[in-house]
Amino acid sequence: MPGSKSDLVPLHEDVINDTSDLSEMKISDEKGSVEKRTMTLIEKNGYHDSVYINAAKIFQGIHTDKRKDRILVRYGDDSPSPTLTFKDEYSQRVSYELAFSALKYQDLLEEILLDSCAYPCHLLVVMLYDLQHRKFQAREIFDEEEPVAEVRKIERYLYSFRTKLAAALARCRIRHDALSIEYVLPETTRKQEQRAAALPLCVWINILKINLEDVFMDLKKKGFTRVQSVSDFDGYTYCMDQHCHDVLVFPSSLKEELLSLDLFADCKLLLQDKSRSLAVHSAQALLSTGDDIVVAHVGSHLTIAHMSALTSHSMSKIFLCGVKSPAKAAELRSLFSHMGCENIYLLHEDFTEIEPTDPRLQNAKVILLLPQCSALGVGNPIDFILNEHGDAGLLRDLFQGFVSEDKLNILAERQLNELRHAMKFNKVQAIVYCTCSVYQEENELVVKKALESGVEASKVQPYRLIPPVFSTCSNTEASTEMFFKIEPSEISSGCFLAVLEREKESSESVSAKDVLARAAAKGLLDSIVVEKPKEEKKKQKVTQRRGNIAGSSIEPKIAEFLHHQTVPEVKAEVSVSKAVSNIQRKNVSRTHGCVPLKQSVCPVPDTALPKAVKHTSRLPLTRKACERPPLARKAHPERTRLVLKPVEIVFPPVATPYVSSQGNKAR
Repeated sequence: MPGSKSDLVPLHEDVINDTSDLSEMKISDEKGSVEKRTMTLIEKNGYHDSVYINAAKIFQGIHTDKRKDRILVRYGDDSPSPTLTFKDEYSQRVSYELAFSALKYQDLLEEILLDSCAYPCHLLVVMLYDLQHRKFQAREIFDEEEPVAEVRKIERYLYSFRTKLAAALARCRIRHDALSIEYVLPETTRKQEQRAAALPLCVWINILKINLEDVFMDLKKKGFTRVQSVSDFDGYTYCMDQHCHDVLVFPSSLKEELLSLDLFADCKLLLQDKSRSLAVHSAQALLSTGDDIVVAHVGSHLTIAHMSALTSHSMSKIFLCGVKSPAKAAELRSLFSHMGCENIYLLHEDFTEIEPTDPRLQNAKVILLLPQCSALGVGNPIDFILNEHGDAGLLRDLFQGFVSEDKLNILAERQLNELRHAMKFNKVQAIVYCTCSVYQEENELVVKKALESGVEASKVQPYRLIPPVFSTCSNTEASTEMFFKIEPSEISSGCFLAVLEREKESSESVSAKDVLARAAAKGLLDSIVVEKPKEEKKKQKVTQRRGNIAGSSIEPKIAEFLHHQTVPEVKAEVSVSKAVSNIQRKNVSRTHGCVPLKQSVCPVPDTALPKAVKHTSRLPLTRKACERPPLARKAHPERTRLVLKPVEIVFPPVATPYVSSQGNKAR
């Protein structure tokens, strides 16, 4: 393939022809666009000079500092974070991977250099790791790259002493009794790497470009089989996620095959950590048609695009905060346009800089908070840093297995300030807070402190915790707890999610007992005896006849009382609706008393009716009782004198949907 150079990894012609060192995957574009992306995976035959420089800069910021009594190597004073310039995504990824590998084997590499009488520096450590990983073989030189003098000088130095360095490595392995350098690492680190390598891949479907059924059909044509769960994985298989209806889960071993599919090239399938999909689905479940949402952090553009896909049919707007530079805004617009997103609006201010009364956000009902966190729950730190623009210090924290107390306090304070600021938006009705942390200081404690702070305005309802809801296919048992947590495991990364919703108005959360007690106190239910819920069954038997006699006057009283209290609906207490519906069912016959008997749901033959039904002289009185409008409150004495005895004989059999033999007997 001479002359076809990848945009991601430029290759020398000789390397392309060497099939033992190269595995090439082409990602085609069905739409016939001129651009064709070619991802090239290279065996360890070296990198560009710029990759070593960037990896050394990253390693400079994350290397482990020893205690004073154990210091063998001094790297000099750490200068401010150096500027990193990457040619493409591939160069960025391999630079972080190389720096992370140098960090994990820092002690071993320093020991090799000191044993060989060479004093380490950041670039020397990084290049030594790559040299031993290539089995001390020479690096392939790329003609089209611009050489870096410092890299070439250190490379010649290491290669000239390769025999001495290999012998030093062998002695270190003997001292550590290690079959390979991987066994020099602590057991916890090895297990963590094994877990990250086996972690299933989560992919969400971009419904702006394709529907679920077409995805299933396409995957079936490609040889993939759909199974029930992760435990059923065997070869080319996948399953649906249990929480998010548009998320598919694949075995980690299929990553290369998945990325080569046209579905990924066309942005119809997108690879992202599940925690972000959970946050997006939880926020979307809180939105009504036309409600806007505020995403407080730029983070990954995939998260914003997922939110856009789920809200595309609800006329909602997504406001993304913190897009500082025009270049970043142009980049995001291009990405969103390629993914089919049209309802995203970029704000250059940071979230905490936006006033709660900002007119642009007056229709926003939900705020999605994905703050910067320690992220020790993530399975693949490199992917997290690249996708979420995370801090490279995560690599050091993940390798050490903990976060320093000072850093944890700084993160928790920043998260608390952001959550408090979100609670100041009076028009907002719900907040979704999500992290990838395993520390309570960043999770439960932040939420509890924010709720206890009382930063909401005095004229609005305070916030309360509610269980997250993801979708109709989600596991209901997982939503019984107020905090949703997933611990890091072999099948999932760690995740914490909390949903804060404003409390309902006090009139909407009143209990059935309180409603009826207040009604009785106002004299609206003089003829009703309010009994306790435990005696409900007895109450139905005792008051059945009483309800038939005075039912026509009860319903207007309850309606008048509820109207007077301005209670549109009682959602918080199911018992209230049951109490009202019971009374309404008893009075169906009164409200429709003037309807002919032949229109009843379950007609009854004339022979089965009591003889009293044929006395038509009773009907005008009943019709008057039905047609007479509800009496005003001043007519209370007159209202209490109204007794509809004929209703007891005539109408109950007609109102009963299924008439039994006992129900037709005259009382």
